[in-house]
Amino acid sequence: MSELFDYFENNKENCIDKWEHYFDIYDQWFQGYKNKNVTILEIGVFQGGSLNMWRNYFGENAQIYAIDINPECKQFEDANTRIFIGSQENAEFLEFVKSQIPKVDIVIDDGGHTMSQQITSFELLYEHVNSEGIYLCEDLHTSYWKDYGGGYKENKTFIEYSKDFIDKINAWHSRSNELTVDDFTLSTDSLHFYDSVLVIKKRKRAKPVSRRTGKMIIPLDSFKGRQKPLLHSKKNDLFFFFERIYKKIKFNQRDK
Repeated sequence: MSELFDYFENNKENCIDKWEHYFDIYDQWFQGYKNKNVTILEIGVFQGGSLNMWRNYFGENAQIYAIDINPECKQFEDANTRIFIGSQENAEFLEFVKSQIPKVDIVIDDGGHTMSQQITSFELLYEHVNSEGIYLCEDLHTSYWKDYGGGYKENKTFIEYSKDFIDKINAWHSRSNELTVDDFTLSTDSLHFYDSVLVIKKRKRAKPVSRRTGKMIIPLDSFKGRQKPLLHSKKNDLFFFFERIYKKIKFNQRDK
């Protein structure tokens, strides 16, 4: 049993509404921030129970910010928890929030769960996550619910939208002008899809490097195109063109 699920099971205070399998995901990605000077932004306050849970889990050094559209949620503020009242799909409001808080280590989107809300929040808040931080969007099953703007294979769902992230982190290898390296490519380490949850891990990235070490024992030509694919560049093309010629000459000389 995870520490967070244990808290949830024994909660007698403000209500927490979560799918059970989320707690293992939280523990996996959040445990490295425990008892540190972590800054968190949670979208969706509801009854304030999750704010209490995060405080208990991360410790007293955590600075917690939250967003909710319901003004009554303001009552859950305390010395280390600030709550902003407004809509997560209002770009002007989100820009205001960003102007009031430092860059954050973790964003948890547990807000209204409509397609517009999830996409707008990501587009405006992802850049406000620290370079080693985490963006977690949950309840993605609404991408399959028409009353939330979803539907299987509908173009405007967050699920379909986030599938483009796979292309973006691989953009270094694109040979098409339609897919190029952008800020997301340069700042994103990995994507982790779970049932109803996407975790995006940030990390500054440079162009990946493919290398070979050790001796070449078998001539490359004998693999008939099965050798490891490499980054496409004129430098690589020329290098391996001359390498193939050299290896072929050397191999032929050895057979004489």
